[in-house]
Amino acid sequence: MELDGKIAIVTGGAGGIGAAVAREFHTRGVKVACCDLDGIAADKVARECSGFGKRVNVADEGELAVFISEVERDLGPVDIFFANAGVGYTDGPLGGAASAPNANWKKAWTINVMQAVYAARHVIPGMAKRGGGAFMITASAAGLLAQIGDAAYSATKAAAISMAESIGITHGDDGIQAHAICPQYVKTNMTKDLPDAMTSVDGMITAEDAAKTIVDGVENNEFLILTHPVVADHFAKKATDRGRWVGGMRKLRRMLMEMNDGRTI
Repeated sequence: MELDGKIAIVTGGAGGIGAAVAREFHTRGVKVACCDLDGIAADKVARECSGFGKRVNVADEGELAVFISEVERDLGPVDIFFANAGVGYTDGPLGGAASAPNANWKKAWTINVMQAVYAARHVIPGMAKRGGGAFMITASAAGLLAQIGDAAYSATKAAAISMAESIGITHGDDGIQAHAICPQYVKTNMTKDLPDAMTSVDGMITAEDAAKTIVDGVENNEFLILTHPVVADHFAKKATDRGRWVGGMRKLRRMLMEMNDGRTI
């Protein structure tokens, strides 16, 4: 995809990967609109990127649809949609795979998965009519592997990858690129409380470095975009022998609990 002159929407654009990708897009000629629960910060980032931002709850399809309409009215047709907003809650103090309350599972499902469904309903028809576009979903390395201590995050991020695959399968012939963004450990608010024993395994990178990799992947039409190439090796091992991989993750979980007073994260 040639990025110069394109219009993009980035959800979760107030900070972290969202803000970094917005700025990286802008260096390559893209006008970017951002939304976030922190509307003031989202607008600040977007104003740097020749766009605007506002407070939007992406769990509400109506709010998201209104924002998309405002962007298309004020900036132009949306060429790129980045469903980046996400949440994680942990399994809670009991630490069981089903211990987190229903409310947390519902929020994780609505934000991590349904956000992309809602957005796709409102931007893909226009992209297809114009003959092209890009739809990006932040699915996390946890969607390929797993996040120890957060079953809801792992499950919904795996579903997000599946949604990205469905967009590519169904709409690729319409000229629409689909991208599953699978960052591992990136310096953001979401990773700041993770134990060093977890983040040191494959290394922590900056949001700015992650953004360069992500935007390069969009330009090169890569479906699976990894900020840490080693994730591909981990996933290949998981695919070859899932039983052995699950056993290895159990061992890692025990180690983390021993180092963290009986807690995984």
